[in-house]
Amino acid sequence: MTNDRKDELFGHPKGLYVLFFAEMWERFSFYGMRALLVLYMTDAMKYSVQTATGVYGAYTGFVYATPLVGGMLADRFLGYRRAIMIGGALMALGHFAMAIESPFYFYGALGLIIAGNGFFKPNISTMVGTLYPDRDPRRDGAFTIFYMGINIGAWGAPLLCGYLGERIGWHWGFSVAGVGMVFGLFVFVRWQSLFGEHGLPPRPAAWREPLILGIPKMWALYLAVALFVPTAAYVVAQPGWVITGLPYIGGAFALYACFEGIRSKPGERSRVFVVLILISFSVVFWACFEQAGSSMNLFTRDHIDRNILGWEVPTSWGQSINPWFIIILGIPFSLMWTWLSRVKMSPSSPLKFAMALFQVALGFVAMVIAARQAAASPDGTAHLGWLVLAYFLHTTGELCLSPVGLSMVTKL
Repeated sequence: MTNDRKDELFGHPKGLYVLFFAEMWERFSFYGMRALLVLYMTDAMKYSVQTATGVYGAYTGFVYATPLVGGMLADRFLGYRRAIMIGGALMALGHFAMAIESPFYFYGALGLIIAGNGFFKPNISTMVGTLYPDRDPRRDGAFTIFYMGINIGAWGAPLLCGYLGERIGWHWGFSVAGVGMVFGLFVFVRWQSLFGEHGLPPRPAAWREPLILGIPKMWALYLAVALFVPTAAYVVAQPGWVITGLPYIGGAFALYACFEGIRSKPGERSRVFVVLILISFSVVFWACFEQAGSSMNLFTRDHIDRNILGWEVPTSWGQSINPWFIIILGIPFSLMWTWLSRVKMSPSSPLKFAMALFQVALGFVAMVIAARQAAASPDGTAHLGWLVLAYFLHTTGELCLSPVGLSMVTKL
């Protein structure tokens, strides 16, 4: 990183703010679609709750799995920038395809978003880390700023996309999500010069080197994506297959990761296994947290009293509660970690992860109370405050785990 202060803004590289806005718009598109996804399947496509949540779970599983491949491709020959641009283009196409109310386009759109997320999500986070030299004390602050961008997009998306989708037309909500992705891609491409040499391929010529039968890696990648998208779309439409295959896929990944750790150099080996331990915490946390888009969204629709001053709040607006709390609490939490570190009382990263799991569990205690209240109520609804409390506890848990985890993985 250059030491020229002209390349910085408010003490951070200007490239950080490009990544901030690119990620903000990408998360706007992602969470705008997510807020509507299960509601669209149950209300417009007339799927049962079991089918809709199964499709949602299969889709979410793929969304979290594909970044492993996208990150490896970026590390080895694509480079982070090119991977982000490919991912953004695929996701934009997916969101616009979602606006066409047809099962064919619906599952095709999910396949495009899954593929695009695999290229985009891991590499834009990694780009943040590359802007700073090793052990730069500004790195944690940079990830906090970046995380605020994620949550500004995630907060605004359900409010706008959710309202348009539920009250005017589903295709309007999905289309606006697509526009958000286009904005994010535009910001990244337009101001990528601010990254300097960061994010370029390790070997620029590798992009055109032959891979199989003389086919350049570039065209082999395009062919692989063209085959993956319909395959992912078909598998997501069969969520039972995902449920059946998940233990085998997860076990194979765990064995592969352990193998990579064992054969690493001694200095790297311990780092790989620390990351695997953190992943095991994260699996449990995010399995609970991601109920926000499925079971908690449906519970909000059916069993939460959403009338405020005579106006019924759209169901999808509940998805904005978590990011709103993060926007409010993100900086205080960052200052708290800094102060605790200064007085040598900062909890270790594993302890922070354990704190996150405890808080997400407390959030579901609030939901249990809400469910009992709804069961006892004549109209079958519970007070909105229980939902807000659950999201508050999930948010404080997230702030103990997610930005801390992102920063620690880049350090490792």
